[in-house]
Amino acid sequence: MSAAPAALAVRGLSAGYGPVTALHEVTFSAGRGRITAVLGANGAGKTTLLRTLSGLHRARAGSVELHGRAVTGVPAEQMAGLGMAHVPEGRGVITELSVEENLRLGALGRGRGVRADKAGGRGANDLDRAYALFPVLADRRRAAAGTLSGGERQMLVLARALMARPQLLLLDEPSLGLAPRIVAQIFALVRDLVREEGLSVLLVEQNARSALSVADRGVVLDLGRVVADEDADVLARDDQLRHAYLGF
Repeated sequence: MSAAPAALAVRGLSAGYGPVTALHEVTFSAGRGRITAVLGANGAGKTTLLRTLSGLHRARAGSVELHGRAVTGVPAEQMAGLGMAHVPEGRGVITELSVEENLRLGALGRGRGVRADKAGGRGANDLDRAYALFPVLADRRRAAAGTLSGGERQMLVLARALMARPQLLLLDEPSLGLAPRIVAQIFALVRDLVREEGLSVLLVEQNARSALSVADRGVVLDLGRVVADEDADVLARDDQLRHAYLGF
């Protein structure tokens, strides 16, 4: 019996902006039910990689497969229906809408709306699941999203992405600008979702130490090229690589 395909397989992916090439033949895979961290300094190409994978930016060359299905060039608005959710950097919420209205938007991409979900394990609907994962959002469900703190907004955009019931979650710098306590809570939640529900996660982080502490695998980018692709604990012990590319 052949092994199941990886959650994500990237082969020879190149992308750029005008004359500038930001990704140079990037190749790696992200395992099912695992956290794969993409690490590197500013300008390494991490955000461009996620934008290209999720269809927000067009690839110049190479291929992307999601659970064995070719998705190269698929528009971003169709990716949710294929099982990929992208949480971009910046904690973008629709500030005029309530917390609950923002959450409901997350279910639209999969084409089924908010409904009872038998696959949830307890018959809970999607909103109940989101509020169970993020109790602070339940307390603020009627509040305008613009009134939330930075940490609460990060929880909201993560919960909104999970409303689509993705198989693969792309997270871009979720720790940016947040207190260490909030970062630890978010990373612990992501780890629990991976362990308990089999979610696959591609985590872009500049805080390499924190990312490697929760990741199973690490991919290091430098100026748009893969310079390391190893188990996370191997990368964490590689002093030379850490000092050269990860800053700790």
